[in-house]
Amino acid sequence: MKAKRSRSIAKCAVSAILLLAGGALANVALAQEDNGPVVKTDSGLVRGMVNNGVYEFLGIPYAAPPVGALRWMPPHPAASWSGVRSATQFANTCAQVTELGVFAGPPNVNEDCLYLNVFTNHLGRGSSRGGNAVLVWIHGGGNVDGESSDYDGSKLATGGPLGTPTVVVTINYRLNLFGFLAHPALDAEEHPFANYGILDQQAALRWVQHNIAAFGGDPTRVALGGQSAGAQDTGVNQISPLARGLFNRAIYESSPLSSLTPLSIGLARGEAFATAAGCPGTDAAAAACLRALPAAEILQLVGTPGVSGPYITGPMVDGTIMPVTPITAWTTNQFTHMPILGGNVQDEANFGIGITQYFANPQVPITAAQYTTNVTNTYSGPEYVAGPNYPAGTVDAGLAQYPAGSDPQATFDLVGTHPGACRNRHVAGLWTQAGVPVYLYEFNDQAAPYYFPLMAGFTPLAAHTIDIQFLFPNWHGGVLGFNHSSMGRDQERLSDQLVAAWTNFAATGNPNGTGNSPWPQYTSTPGAPAILSENIPLATFSNEDWSARHNCGFWDSILAYQP
Repeated sequence: MKAKRSRSIAKCAVSAILLLAGGALANVALAQEDNGPVVKTDSGLVRGMVNNGVYEFLGIPYAAPPVGALRWMPPHPAASWSGVRSATQFANTCAQVTELGVFAGPPNVNEDCLYLNVFTNHLGRGSSRGGNAVLVWIHGGGNVDGESSDYDGSKLATGGPLGTPTVVVTINYRLNLFGFLAHPALDAEEHPFANYGILDQQAALRWVQHNIAAFGGDPTRVALGGQSAGAQDTGVNQISPLARGLFNRAIYESSPLSSLTPLSIGLARGEAFATAAGCPGTDAAAAACLRALPAAEILQLVGTPGVSGPYITGPMVDGTIMPVTPITAWTTNQFTHMPILGGNVQDEANFGIGITQYFANPQVPITAAQYTTNVTNTYSGPEYVAGPNYPAGTVDAGLAQYPAGSDPQATFDLVGTHPGACRNRHVAGLWTQAGVPVYLYEFNDQAAPYYFPLMAGFTPLAAHTIDIQFLFPNWHGGVLGFNHSSMGRDQERLSDQLVAAWTNFAATGNPNGTGNSPWPQYTSTPGAPAILSENIPLATFSNEDWSARHNCGFWDSILAYQP
C-alpha cells in the first residue's frame, strides 16, 4: 500500500462537529481538543482533520470494494457504518504494476481501492446550494497507474491568494485490466461493461451530488477535470449519457479527447488476456475463472514497471457508457455542452523520452538511429488509447520534416509534441462550433522543477506532467519521484495565477472570473488573442502564432480525425 503522507492535526480549543439530522443541520457540538471535524455522509459519519486552515477528509469509500463477485462489475454502493469513521489517512491505491518511470507507484495488488478525498476551507450547512464550487480531479497515468494520494488539494481549496475557495475531491478508480476490460463472458452479463474505471468515476460524481453540500460544496457547480488519462476520461464522461447532470464544467490538462479504442480491438485483447491467464472460452465458466484469478496473476499480464503489456486497452467505445467515437460526438453535438478549459505543455513528448532514458542501460540520450526507429514505431505501431490514426506515408513525411539533426532528443520532442498541439486546437475548434465557450492554453515554463532523477544529456523542458505541481503543491509523482521543496518566486506567482484560473473556472465557467483577460476565450478570428501562454509572465498566442510554433500547416494536412 502506498506510503501515507503524515499530516499534523491543527490544535484547536474546540472543533465543530457538523451533524445532519433529518436533512437539516443539527446544533454545532463541541469536541475535545485534537478531535477533528465530523461530517455526515449518506454512509455514515467521517472525522477529518485541519491542516493549515484546510479541512481534509481522506480515504472515504464512495463504492463497495470491487472484489470477488464484484470484480468487473459496475460499482456497488458503499456499505454504511456505525459510529465515526476516521478519515485522516489516505486509503489503498488501486492495483498497478507500471510506474511510468517515477510517475506512480509503488506496485500493489489492492483491489479494495474505491476511495476519495475532500479538501475544503469551510464545512457546509446541509444546503444543496450556496456553497463553494467543486472540482473533482481524475489523476493521470495512462489509465494503468497513478493514485489520488499524490495530489494535495489544499491550495486549490483556498483558491490561493488570487483565486476562489473551492471544494476539491480527488479520487481513485480501477486501472489497467481491472478497470478496462472487454470480454464476451463479462459483456453478456446484462450490465454496463468494459469501461469499469469510467463507471467508478461516475459513482464518485454521484457521491459528490449526494454529499458535497455537507463539506461546503455546491452540487450545482461541479467541474470535472484531470491530467493526461484524467483529461481523456473527462472527455469520456462529457460524452457519456450516464454522466449527464453530474458536472457542468470540464478541464482537460494535456490530452483533450480525440479518439478511443474500438470495442472490437478491446474484445480481441480481452480474450487474448483471458486465454493467457488460463481462462479460455466465452461462457459463464470463463467469467467465473477470471473472477477467481489472484490479483497478482492479473498484474503479471498487465505489464512491467517500464511498459504496459499487449492486453491493455484503456477506455473503449462500448456503445453504452461511451456510445460513439469522440470526433463523432464533438462534430454531431452528442455531448453535454458546458464551458471547457484545456491545453497542453510545450514539450509533451519529453515525458516519454525521459522514461525511455530512465529505463535504458546505460542512461544515455537516444542516437540518430534510435530516433528514426522511434519515429517509425510511433507511426506504424499500435497506438495506445489516444491519438488519431496516421495515414500512409506519414513516416517518410515526418522524417523529412523533422530530420534527426545534431540533437535527436530535441527533434523527437518536437515530432512527438507538435501533432498533439495541432490536434488539440482542432478539437477546440469543434467545441466552439458547437457553441461551447472554450479556454485553450499551453504551459511554456521550460525551467520548472522536474521530479525525475538527473540523467546525463536529458533536459526535461516543459515536459508532460511538469505543470501538475503548479496546481497541487509539491506534486512529485510516485514514491520514487524527487520531492522538490519549492519553486522560485516567479514560479510561485505563476502557480497562484493558475490556481486562480482553475478555481475561477470551477466557480463561474470563466478562468478570469469575469471578462476576457488575461485568458482570452478561444477564437479563430485572425490576429486575435486566442490561446493563453502559461509562462512568466503570462502572454497569449493568436492562431497564426500557434500554427507557426507547432508546424500546424504540416500537421493539419496529415492528421486523420476518425469519425
